[in-house]
Amino acid sequence: MEELSKDLNTNLQMLEEIFKDVDDLVFRLVELGESKTKACFVFIDELIDGARLSEYAIQAVLIDDKKDFNLKLFTSNLIKNLANREITISEVKEEEDLGNIIDAILSGQTVLFVEKEKKALLLETRGFPTRGISEPESETVVRGPRDGFGENLKMNMALVRRRIRDPKLKVKMKKVGRRSKTDIAIMYIEDIINENILEEVNKRIEQIDIDAILDSSTLEFLIEDNYLSPFPQIEVTERPDTVAASIYEGRVGILVDNTPFALIAPVTIGAIMQAAEDHYSRWTITSFIRLLRIFAVFLAALAPAFYIAMTSFHPGLIPTRLTYYLGASRINVPFPAVVEAFLMEITIEVLRESGTRLAGPIGSTIGIVGGLIIGQASVEAGIVSPLMIIIVAITTISVFALPNYEWASGFRFIRFAYMILAAIFGLYGIMLGIVVLFVHLAKMESFGIPYTAPYSGLGLREGDLKDTLIRAPLQKLKYRPRFTLPKDKKRMGDIKNGKEE
Repeated sequence: MEELSKDLNTNLQMLEEIFKDVDDLVFRLVELGESKTKACFVFIDELIDGARLSEYAIQAVLIDDKKDFNLKLFTSNLIKNLANREITISEVKEEEDLGNIIDAILSGQTVLFVEKEKKALLLETRGFPTRGISEPESETVVRGPRDGFGENLKMNMALVRRRIRDPKLKVKMKKVGRRSKTDIAIMYIEDIINENILEEVNKRIEQIDIDAILDSSTLEFLIEDNYLSPFPQIEVTERPDTVAASIYEGRVGILVDNTPFALIAPVTIGAIMQAAEDHYSRWTITSFIRLLRIFAVFLAALAPAFYIAMTSFHPGLIPTRLTYYLGASRINVPFPAVVEAFLMEITIEVLRESGTRLAGPIGSTIGIVGGLIIGQASVEAGIVSPLMIIIVAITTISVFALPNYEWASGFRFIRFAYMILAAIFGLYGIMLGIVVLFVHLAKMESFGIPYTAPYSGLGLREGDLKDTLIRAPLQKLKYRPRFTLPKDKKRMGDIKNGKEE
């Protein structure tokens, strides 16, 4: 720890050496009061709110001689008196460590150095440009809140705090990245969170040693349990209501500066298959939609593989009339079923990727028009069969039906593995792949919690299945999910027909 000097020029020379060739670093020299004590405000121009600094700091310390205030009376404790009596900025902190002062300047704070003082004042003047609150683009809802996270950490923290007005809500700030020193906020409710989960989250974050954290995805990949798995072990969301609801359940919310996506840990299959809108719709329609999502998982992973297996190895399992139609439609197709399936699936993935890179309306047009034209032209040219086009369309739609993008991307990846197994072993290969997938999921954990909870047994006693495969009426969801091992298990009193018993 390198301390400051009492000589103002020495301190400024150290900063000039450290920030050599940094032309946007500003040194604003002033003289304080009748004693003409020298002082200097140091800040980076683009990162501060200039109006706030001028009005509540610089103007405040440029004291007029006619005022009764006289710096000569307390020059021995000038820093403290400036902080307590003159500077009117909301956050002011004394600091004597040079390393912390450098971090403060780079994060948008202003530092006030005073002659003959070994301490400096850190003034909260951050005012860098940021995007306003807007509706989440990846998690839209018909009914529910429309505000979404932005790139400003403090704004994101405020959006969560609006929903949790509990003094037990704790916020632990950390800096991660040797060079970026990215601010990270860990949020949890003290009398709900399980200490083991919280300790594991803190330990993994503290062990990170990397140059920069530019997005929450970098942090996610560094602290997840199994980085080789195609499936996410941390939930990602840009909705503050989802983060608040997860914190109420006994999970940990992790907000990262400069990104609109928050992390939630731990996560299980039951939680990752839920969408934000599930909690704002009636339980009947939500239960039906959740069953449809489970069906969509199997379609997204297995539909092309079943087509390959049935047409290549097990045509006897297909109804007779459908067999005749398949034979007639494939009579001019020069490729085997596996080549036909791979050709169309890769084409769809290329269309999807190209649509992502283009602007919104153009990307949608490319996807729709490209899919229609290529599909129709492929059938007319005899490259693929009409049924293959239907299979690919159903598979693509099923992927979009899954609420979590990373979860859906995992099935987009393993779909090709199932297609290869089906091409080699038929239905036996598909069953082998399903067994391997189930074993992989059963072995996975998220911060010490089984990834397959509550289906693996954890939570069955408390009725966690009431909010997984289906969603029971709200009156029946009295307990928090048991997989989080919360201290306070009950979240609702006994209610019957809208009246408390």
